Amino acid sequence: MKKILITGAAGFLGSHLCDRFIDEGFHVIAMDNLITGDLNNISHLFSLSNFEFHHHDVTKFVHVSGKLDYILHFASPASPIDYLKIPIKTLKVGSLGTLNLLGLAKEKGARILVASTSEVYGDPLVHPQNEEYFGNVNPIGPRGVYDEAKRFMESITMAYHRHHGLDTRIVRIFNTYGSRMRLNDGRVVPAFMGQALRGEDLTVFGDGSQSRSFCYIDDQVEGIYRLLFSDYTDPINIGNPHETTIKEFAEEIIALTGTKQKVIYKPLPQDDPTQRQPDITKAKEILGWEPKVHRNEGLKIVYDYFKSLSPEDLQRKEHRDFSTK
Repeated sequence: MKKILITGAAGFLGSHLCDRFIDEGFHVIAMDNLITGDLNNISHLFSLSNFEFHHHDVTKFVHVSGKLDYILHFASPASPIDYLKIPIKTLKVGSLGTLNLLGLAKEKGARILVASTSEVYGDPLVHPQNEEYFGNVNPIGPRGVYDEAKRFMESITMAYHRHHGLDTRIVRIFNTYGSRMRLNDGRVVPAFMGQALRGEDLTVFGDGSQSRSFCYIDDQVEGIYRLLFSDYTDPINIGNPHETTIKEFAEEIIALTGTKQKVIYKPLPQDDPTQRQPDITKAKEILGWEPKVHRNEGLKIVYDYFKSLSPEDLQRKEHRDFSTK
């Protein structure tokens, strides 16, 4: 049985990756410090003999006993609310955490896939964004802690690949949505869904003309899975190229939920990207991958998931006890 370590395993995307690799017959070692993750996302796996959970911070030394075939490094705050509250921890998991896991991969002779994101492109001047674009990033702005963490992650991963011959993969993830997202975590889909279900007006920042492209979780996991088992070592975009403006998306959510709220507007945060759309030519040609789930279908599934939450969960705001160290 092949053994895989998944960091950030109790998070939204990490937990779905745990499910996929369990289904594929792997022994899954799940690792998370639970600063933004939730054990409820993976509790259904605890009884399985081929699943184990390690409560650990990957910015500390990482040890795994015995053989290890693959590593998926997905440990990182991913929502604006999180990484703006814990900027130093965000930088540390992208730098020290990645360094520790690359060292582990080197020791074990394991293949490692690291999770970068479209944030490496910053507020892009090229549209749609292809992998050859170097980005337009403000390294000292509020979002720089996340953007630069991911850019460093890519840089050190390629350095290990070139200098040590390490078997590496880099995925650039674009906006992804699905079940197990946290309401009110600052990402567009759960924010709008939560507001609609609570009867609140939907908050759009700026004039709503900025664009996003939303990829359903099952499609994202399939793309990551194919990349891990490909021979491609340069970064590759995995996301849905069907673009929509935030204003149009808010109107979609209002129509889906059948609510009577209106859209209200607030000032656009500093360095918020005005455009976000992946060029997935490489993913199509190299991985034979493209998204299959239409946004209307995916949003209906997610809406049903959020409707199933308790009234307490719907009303709960994010009050996590983040250390600023």
